[in-house]
Amino acid sequence: MMSNEKWLLKNIKADYKKLANNFKVSELICKIILNRNIRDPKLMDSFINPNLDKLHNPRLMKDMELGVNIMKESIHNGLKIRICGDYDQDGTSSILTLYNGLKRCGADVDYVIPHRIHDGYGINDRIMEEAKEDGIELMITCDNGISAIEPIKFAKELGLKVIVTDHHDIPYVQNKKGEKEYFLPQGDAVINPKRLDCAYPFKELCGAGVAFKFIQVLYEEMNIKIEASYELLEFVAMATVCDVVDLIDENRVIVREGLKRIHKTENLGLKALIKETGIEEKVVNTYALGFVLGPCINASGRLESADIAVELFLTKDPVKAEENANKLHTLNEERKAMTISGLESVVEKIESSELIDDKVLVVYESSIHESIAGIIAGRVKDKYNKPSIVLTHSKEDGIAKGSARSIEEYNMFEELSKCKNLLCKFGGHPMAAGLSLEFSNIDKLRNQLNERTTLTEDDLMPKVYIDAHVPLDKLSNDLPEQLKLLEPFGKGNRKPLFAEKGISIKKIDILGKDYKVMKIALVSKNGRVLTGIHFGDVDAFQGYLAEKFGQSELDRAFGGQTNNIEIDITYLPSINEYRGTSTLQVVIQNYR
Repeated sequence: MMSNEKWLLKNIKADYKKLANNFKVSELICKIILNRNIRDPKLMDSFINPNLDKLHNPRLMKDMELGVNIMKESIHNGLKIRICGDYDQDGTSSILTLYNGLKRCGADVDYVIPHRIHDGYGINDRIMEEAKEDGIELMITCDNGISAIEPIKFAKELGLKVIVTDHHDIPYVQNKKGEKEYFLPQGDAVINPKRLDCAYPFKELCGAGVAFKFIQVLYEEMNIKIEASYELLEFVAMATVCDVVDLIDENRVIVREGLKRIHKTENLGLKALIKETGIEEKVVNTYALGFVLGPCINASGRLESADIAVELFLTKDPVKAEENANKLHTLNEERKAMTISGLESVVEKIESSELIDDKVLVVYESSIHESIAGIIAGRVKDKYNKPSIVLTHSKEDGIAKGSARSIEEYNMFEELSKCKNLLCKFGGHPMAAGLSLEFSNIDKLRNQLNERTTLTEDDLMPKVYIDAHVPLDKLSNDLPEQLKLLEPFGKGNRKPLFAEKGISIKKIDILGKDYKVMKIALVSKNGRVLTGIHFGDVDAFQGYLAEKFGQSELDRAFGGQTNNIEIDITYLPSINEYRGTSTLQVVIQNYR
């Protein structure tokens, strides 16, 4: 079995025949949708038919009309307006959404992005002071601001108006009774669907999603057709994928519609980046957004300045677009090399010390650039399936800074909250957090988290969630096409996963330039032969088969001879197109 995984077959009771008839899809499709915790008929309809008319009314958001009226008045009065965003992909997309939308409305607007190293996250006093000196009268935040209590208070003292648009969790303190007391910044309008007093029906928009909603209402007020707002969906879709929010409800609509527009984009910067990354001949899908384009955009904010990314997508000069696209791609290649090196150092530290026995990993590694601590923490979490905190040095003497990534069974934010006496600063949510602390407190934090944890060995075992037992004998050639209905895939809507037991192996081949693809002729219980492809760790797969069935049986399988190997697999069906012929195959994800 792959790393002692626990396979779990989801089995939700429902009248699948009735659902299939109602929505005109197969029972299997209905089962997968229910497995994504989408059970309300309206939400199921929105999932199956994610059209623009499924977008919610943005005026339902608390303070939306108030904020838009302030903006409308400021534009009419010719006031200078400044956007303050964030240095990640969602932050830059949020800036682009507001900037392009406000410019279309005739606003005198510019933008500022905090520097990751020098400023840290979010709007601050320096940014407010500079705005005042520059004659700015209205600040609008995007993808930040909800926790900027002091900077916004300072802005009000300076006489600035402030509109907050954000999607992050509302800050709170715990009183002596252990109850949460929530608080908001003193902005003139505070727009965030997660406000407790907000009636907006969907809480999982990213920062650019909230900015998009703001522009939709502003366009209505300025008598600009609503269809014009859809032109902004390219970058809102990218942010929705890259900020890893759930791809359900209207996020699904945003991404589907945004992808359609990206395929025929006229944005010079986006076209240049698609060309630079080598995906212009391919279909731009959620993978391309999240793992090719997004990391390039993020690399600018990590290693230099996020202004490079915003300038790329605003430029009307094709030469400048090519230059900036090349710069982003180069920065991302540098970031990749730094990540590999940093991960190797952290893994070596864990495996050569008593850290390996900890249930919560806390690792300090001075050689890591602080901007990639979160990426490395995520890789460490994936490797060990343990909550992981990776720390490095910061620009402040005696202070370590880093990021945390967690597993479903461990609420990282709450556990760090219990140790806040050891921390200088921290913030985040159950699955991810950022923190800083004095060097002298690193071991204390590690000890406290591990002493207090209630994690069991079962909690630390990777879980494989299977949507349905679908025997290979019952696989139809049209199933891969049916599954396209469920796209786009991502957080909250992972790719479907099926399973089958007791499969024999007729022949094994190793393919690919680097011999990293395993091709297996699988034989079902009734003798149907299907090709199985495995893109994972080929050496580990071979090692498992040799250990369980013996090297001689494995050798026979490689030779296409009769053998005694029999395995269970999880898989996703796909169509292999080769020289004009389409063949059904299965992509093997897990085995045992």
